[in-house]
Amino acid sequence: MKKVQLGKSPLMVTPLGLGCMSLGTDKRKAQAIIETALEEGINYFDTADLYDFGLNEQLVGEALKRVREDVVIATKVGNRWTEGKEGWRWDPSKAYIKEAVKQSLKRLSVEYIDLYQLHGGTLEDNMLETIDAFEELKQEGFIKAYGISSIRPNVIREYVKHASIDSVMMQYSLLDRRPEEEVLPLLAENNISVVTRGPLAKGLLSENWIDKLSEQGYLDYSETELRALLTELKAKFTETRHLQEAAIQYNLAHKGVTSIIAGASSMEQVKENVAAVRAEPLSKSELTFMEQLAKMNKYEAHR
Repeated sequence: MKKVQLGKSPLMVTPLGLGCMSLGTDKRKAQAIIETALEEGINYFDTADLYDFGLNEQLVGEALKRVREDVVIATKVGNRWTEGKEGWRWDPSKAYIKEAVKQSLKRLSVEYIDLYQLHGGTLEDNMLETIDAFEELKQEGFIKAYGISSIRPNVIREYVKHASIDSVMMQYSLLDRRPEEEVLPLLAENNISVVTRGPLAKGLLSENWIDKLSEQGYLDYSETELRALLTELKAKFTETRHLQEAAIQYNLAHKGVTSIIAGASSMEQVKENVAAVRAEPLSKSELTFMEQLAKMNKYEAHR
């Protein structure tokens, strides 16, 4: 699998990364999924200190120990567990970030983190203090690059303006095209990589989409609208592609999208995601069809 530079950093990542949140807590199963990802050519693994109270970082670090220099490990910070661990609170302070990184390094059993990401962000944060924490960690050699995980355009704009971020992780799919109007062009213009998550929109853009429908719909789509859209989309690609393949290729077709983080709870899911990334890119007619169909999106209708 080819590798692409992440922003302006020295990191080279595959266009598909493994989202580790769905690995679970069974060590053998997690190890098998990660091994499958490695065998399929994936070099990019994304976790967070929040997942399973830190156990996820521990499992990821242990599974990747033998290939440490060949992989890119990304984790996140900012959500702080309460003392009883019954919930968490937002803490983007410099003091907390610089303490939390030590714990992540220990759990991952690494000397440095390739990509350290702020796990959220608001305009009320002391952003310059947060940025200073990441910059110091970079200078001290504890991290190689940093970015943010956010879907908020206002927050993203401020980090683009004031920080040397190399990536922004955001939710993006055919059913959630909000980033296309402003965020994707802004990040592409500033050579900041977009790392997308949720390309299958909670399974709605997969072969078993009908089982994922609910009365609540999805974002601004009603159940009725989803059924009509997905029926037409499925019919379009029945003879040429799996729906999952079309959905993942839709993300990769857009300028600025460097990599897709896709979770997997089985080895089979890893292989399916890899096959979708390795497939032929969308043709111009396929892309146009999907974009026109997506205009049914309520976001498009009401903006």
